[in-house]
Amino acid sequence: MHLSTFRSLSLYCYLLVIILFYATKTIAQQQTAPNISSIKLLGQYIIPLNYVYKNTVVGGLSGIDYDTTTKLYYMISDDRSDKNPARFYVAKIFLTQNGIDSLCFVDVKNMLQPSGKVYPNSKQDPYHTPDPEAMRYNPISQQLVWSSEGERIVNAKDTVLEDPTVISVSTEGKFIDSFIIPTNLKMQAIEKGPRQNAVFEGLTFADHYKTLFVDVEEPLYEDGPRAGLTDTNTYTRILKFDIASKKNIAQYAYKISPIPYPANPVGAFKMNGIPDILTIGDNKLLLIERSYSTGRLGCSIRLFTVDLNDATDISNISSLSKPDKPFIPATKKLLLDMDSLGIYIDNIEGVTFGPTLPNGHKTLLFIADNNFSIFQKTQLLLFEVIE
Repeated sequence: MHLSTFRSLSLYCYLLVIILFYATKTIAQQQTAPNISSIKLLGQYIIPLNYVYKNTVVGGLSGIDYDTTTKLYYMISDDRSDKNPARFYVAKIFLTQNGIDSLCFVDVKNMLQPSGKVYPNSKQDPYHTPDPEAMRYNPISQQLVWSSEGERIVNAKDTVLEDPTVISVSTEGKFIDSFIIPTNLKMQAIEKGPRQNAVFEGLTFADHYKTLFVDVEEPLYEDGPRAGLTDTNTYTRILKFDIASKKNIAQYAYKISPIPYPANPVGAFKMNGIPDILTIGDNKLLLIERSYSTGRLGCSIRLFTVDLNDATDISNISSLSKPDKPFIPATKKLLLDMDSLGIYIDNIEGVTFGPTLPNGHKTLLFIADNNFSIFQKTQLLLFEVIE
């Protein structure tokens, strides 16, 4: 071969590799927007109680996300640095057309403070103890974002007010940046703003990783009462952030469904709220409602498709229970009531799209937070998406 021909061919191959690299990277960055008509349960997998990995207790897994490039799953624990410092796990999950074959943990990392230190527990420093709930991976920045619900303790003995947060970290857990939290989501000693343990429970990237949706699990005090057994006007908020500026650019009202079962005994604890959300494109979300009533085993889990396109931006509406102007909430449509599956369903708190099945169908993986309790299970549920 002539030298000039060889050089031309080498240059061509080099350019082709570069083009294919960036084309593949671009494709990987595009978020799927499936037109979901239904989902079909394929199987479940239970992580053993108090399973120990690298000297940490695996449990409290309240969020899950999948990196399509590395085929790795990120799972955040809601351990408030109690059993071990606040952390997330990295795992491989092997799926088949018939369900979940196996799971293998490959790493565990601590989420670190800006100082580079691990987070304290409530005995060490109650004002800086995190309450981790959700985590997502951004393939463009190759960073993770996670949410904490903060803390609100107001009683005769003490007052602890810690604002909820949304924080960017490296895949090693090192602090990078934090999002700017709007004033109405700051903790207050009076009954205004977020309730305790009912704030930033779920989040999802959208618009090809240009925006981030974050849900408030239950209504703010000024937005109305918590969910009850009847169809009341119980609204919570879904916030939209701009990734570049880290600012909140919109808020939307979402009406929470009634609690499906009464507590036993009457007057005991019961609740319904939003533990996680997942983008399906075009300002639409998959949304989990998770309800628990004392006296029943397991939780009642309902999955909705939610459309925000015609919803009012309520950023400037201070109270949804006594609004100073009319607003249109997000529209919702029931996709699946997991009570219909006929199996035990635990405390589902996280959801992610997984890999594509051999038949070309997408998958959804749900994860349950066992609260480190002997009465609960760290349960993974695999579904096939029917479009």
